Amino acid sequence: MVTGFGETIGAALAGHNGVDKITFTGSTEVGKALVHASAGNLKRVSLELGGKSPNIVFADADFEAALKGVFGGVFFCQGEICSAGSRLFIEESIHDAFVTRLADMAKAVKQGHGLNPATQMGPLVSRNQQQRVLDYIADGRESKATLRAGGERPRGALSEGFFVEPTVFSGVNKNMRIASEEIFGPVVCAMPFRDLPDAIQKGNDTPYGLAAGVWTRDLKKAHQAAAALEAGTVWINCYNAFDNASPWGGMKQSGWGREKGPYGLDLFTQVKSVVVNFG
Repeated sequence: MVTGFGETIGAALAGHNGVDKITFTGSTEVGKALVHASAGNLKRVSLELGGKSPNIVFADADFEAALKGVFGGVFFCQGEICSAGSRLFIEESIHDAFVTRLADMAKAVKQGHGLNPATQMGPLVSRNQQQRVLDYIADGRESKATLRAGGERPRGALSEGFFVEPTVFSGVNKNMRIASEEIFGPVVCAMPFRDLPDAIQKGNDTPYGLAAGVWTRDLKKAHQAAAALEAGTVWINCYNAFDNASPWGGMKQSGWGREKGPYGLDLFTQVKSVVVNFG
């Protein structure tokens, strides 16, 4: 086991001729650095990187199921998960009602110690990450996004921990940093859409392509959306549903290759041709 920061990966692993293959899970920035470090010996690299995943809710969806799925999709693990559904697209006719209910759910979350059975959301991983998330929230406010829930570190007994309240923004546009950059924290940006083509265009308008969610009772529409979304995994009427037999990985700047299932095993093999002539 080799531990260390990005320079350790580059110098000790990517540049070492005795290492045949590297698989990396982490940020897109470090993934790009790893690719550069491996160029000298053309080492095989697979990357599972960041995301800014769209979660798309159509007006014909099961409202309550979608609400729970969206909530879990972004606030699971305090949002510190690469597949977090942090860009929420809601069809115009239900947008306001959906955001109001989501904000109410966020306000009711009980934060606390991770070993307390009553805790629903724990702290972030570090003080630096807490401040990074709070800086993004401050930037959202300065950009005139509407803060519907959260946006602060909790007061009282939790004030010294690395906590950030589950945060819901509406009135967001794609040019805001909170809508375009991976925050890796409990922050969701809600935006309306008109119809299926508009939802696909907005969902794909990102350099990332790790995952996506689609909520609808219309199976045809669901499959049309799944085919058109530029994401390695698309969940229909669910979110963060994982199976070790199902390949996992991203498109665009969310990575190279796939983990899990036979596709994941292929990354660690080389095809060899052997031709024999006994004459």
